[in-house]
Amino acid sequence: MTGPANDDQRRQDLVRLRRVRDRMDRDYAQPLDVEALARDAHMSAGHLSRAFKAAYGESPYSYLMTRRIERAMALLRRGDLSVTDVCFEVGCQSLGTFSTRFSELVGMSPSAYRDAAREMKGVPSCVVKQVSRPVRATTIRNREAPGVDPHLA
Repeated sequence: MTGPANDDQRRQDLVRLRRVRDRMDRDYAQPLDVEALARDAHMSAGHLSRAFKAAYGESPYSYLMTRRIERAMALLRRGDLSVTDVCFEVGCQSLGTFSTRFSELVGMSPSAYRDAAREMKGVPSCVVKQVSRPVRATTIRNREAPGVDPHLA
């Protein structure tokens, strides 16, 4: 049963979740963990994780990693940094985790992506970005998960 108090709490949670998401978008290269994000949002880590996944269709960690990979793609397209430098530049602490996650989202390794980007020199960057957008991020990030009350969005 939902009532005005429940609706108010859900609205407050969505505002907090948007602030968490905005912080991850802004501070993606900083060391961020769910506990710190939850503390700043005045939520428990478990509640933040469940509510974030319900609202956005992926966990806070997955969202943050996808954001980091998107930024890494831009740096790799630029072509002046090594894969290792890009990994640390976007806030990842493990080259192996970075490479695995990059390959999962983009469909190729970071070095293969950088090489492919070199071949696309001269193509407008807006076209390159559209063609090389992470597959999973495109389908999840641009919409909220089903089941979210449209009046609260």
